[in-house]
Amino acid sequence: MARVTVEDCIDKVPSRFELVLLAAHRARMISSGQEPSVERDNDKNPVLALREIAVETVTYEQLKEAAIESHQRQIEVDEPDEENLSLLSGEKNVAEESKAEDGLNEDLLRALMEAKNTEKE
Repeated sequence: MARVTVEDCIDKVPSRFELVLLAAHRARMISSGQEPSVERDNDKNPVLALREIAVETVTYEQLKEAAIESHQRQIEVDEPDEENLSLLSGEKNVAEESKAEDGLNEDLLRALMEAKNTEKE
């Protein structure tokens, strides 16, 4: 293959800075044992990474996600909300129970206030 240049890749990646970061990340991935998606042709890993980007065998989004994940120290896991968890387990929701108790307490307080007012009259 002919020599790959930044101009071959710049239309695939929004900025030259991102291109350098993503190509470097992909070259490290290849160095760590991941198979390149294009023929090696006696090229070094950075050239392979740029060739992959140029022919779009590895997409910008895939590289961006892989680079972000490699820098994360703590992986966030989407956990269900307490309300949804209780619905899944078939239990009554604690928040709903406390709301019901609050409503009963308010009703009881109103009844006591009305009783007190009727006694004064």
